[in-house]
Amino acid sequence: MNGLFEEEIRGHHSMRDHLLTVVSDDDLSYELPGANPTLGQLLIDLGDLQGVYTHSFRTLELDWAHRQLPPPSPVTVAGLRAWFDEQDAAMKAALDAFTVDELQVDRIDRGGGFIASPFVQHEIYREAVYIFYGKLSVYLRALERDAGPSWTAWVG
Repeated sequence: MNGLFEEEIRGHHSMRDHLLTVVSDDDLSYELPGANPTLGQLLIDLGDLQGVYTHSFRTLELDWAHRQLPPPSPVTVAGLRAWFDEQDAAMKAALDAFTVDELQVDRIDRGGGFIASPFVQHEIYREAVYIFYGKLSVYLRALERDAGPSWTAWVG
């Protein structure tokens, strides 16, 4: 067993959890102009991304079509919190299965000849999460929501 989820990923997910204290159920239906998702759908997309990576830690293959858990219906802040808690538990269980040494062995097939270690896979996942946080920041500005100094320190 290793501490990768608790030592690394938990901190990055804390910003997602913080965001869910800043927005309301009504905010989740907000949609920017053009072909953009609602804020709620963007959060579901973030959760689906987590499911894809969780599945890759479990199966050692990145499958972009895989969805770990069905999203909450209806989409509410409370429903998203519970859903993300389940997603986190699944990711933690998948990562905890690796020993510290196994985290460094290239074994996850990302496709196209790109084989990554679970540790590198987690780093790529982390970057994808922060891309979502950048998108979410645009929605927060449009909604005139201040996520506070911790959001600014972590995300910008």
